[in-house]
Amino acid sequence: MRIVFMGTPTFAVPSLAMLMEQGYEIAAVVTQPDRPQGRKKVLTPPPLKEAALSYGLPVLQPERMRRPESVEAIAELKPDLIVTAAYGQILPKAVLDIPRYGCINVHGSLLPKYRGGAPIQRSIMEGEAVTGVTIMYMAEGLDTGDMISKVEVPIEDDDTSGTLFQKLSLAGAELLKDTLPAIISGEAKGIPQVEEEATYAPNLTREDERIDWGRSAHAIRNQVRGLSPMAGAFTYLNDEVFKVRACSCPDEERASGDYAPGTIIAADKNGIAVQTGDGTLLLTEIQPAGKKAMQAADWLKGARLEPGASFRSGSPQ
Repeated sequence: MRIVFMGTPTFAVPSLAMLMEQGYEIAAVVTQPDRPQGRKKVLTPPPLKEAALSYGLPVLQPERMRRPESVEAIAELKPDLIVTAAYGQILPKAVLDIPRYGCINVHGSLLPKYRGGAPIQRSIMEGEAVTGVTIMYMAEGLDTGDMISKVEVPIEDDDTSGTLFQKLSLAGAELLKDTLPAIISGEAKGIPQVEEEATYAPNLTREDERIDWGRSAHAIRNQVRGLSPMAGAFTYLNDEVFKVRACSCPDEERASGDYAPGTIIAADKNGIAVQTGDGTLLLTEIQPAGKKAMQAADWLKGARLEPGASFRSGSPQ
């Protein structure tokens, strides 16, 4: 059983580790090219590449999998099976047709819900109570292939996309371990997805990160959790970008008085209380423009907030 494994972020690493531990032959690991990271734009390899090199595995990093030379490189490996986990590119039919056992994907949602590139973040942002991992046969469409197996994972109230990524990556590796024998023996039966139940989780955009203070406190908190610890949700204070890294919803559902959404109604050792369209949001970890993330209480020690100060959803005019 020669396997070509494709993936990019840390989500894929436990699945590769499991394949190595179980003694599967990994013909090569395919991942995205190294990309500039951080303010200094340091060329950085994907986490899966680092893991593959630690195992002494050959690594391929095609810029576009659809290019003929990329397809040829995979064909030359003569894989029996291709396994992907958050690879980040859609495989063309020419690649899907190469392995005799087909191509399978470890997807971070309970399909057909949350097809696409950001299922973990968006499941939190949408306030879901449970998510999971689906192993599926890959087809030409976006996560449309027949499902083979699933496992559910609850979303805890304090989960962020970071903690949920870790939980689902481990659950996915274990599910892959349990599912592969049935695929190899031919006993795995694909279950078609119900198209009417499909929802989508497209990659995040800058607009997804913008806080709309007219929404409810709980909706904004879910947005912050879904964007943490990566990009972070942002707003504007004094015409500068102000990121919210962590927050909570106090027991009091609504602030007293007549405050417009975005108005700062209290700022003390507990954090920064902000009026929303429905309820009060308490900002506990923030990141002002040009600074590192910090506790809101620490920032307040040196900050000067004018009476009636407020956050704005829109950018400065």
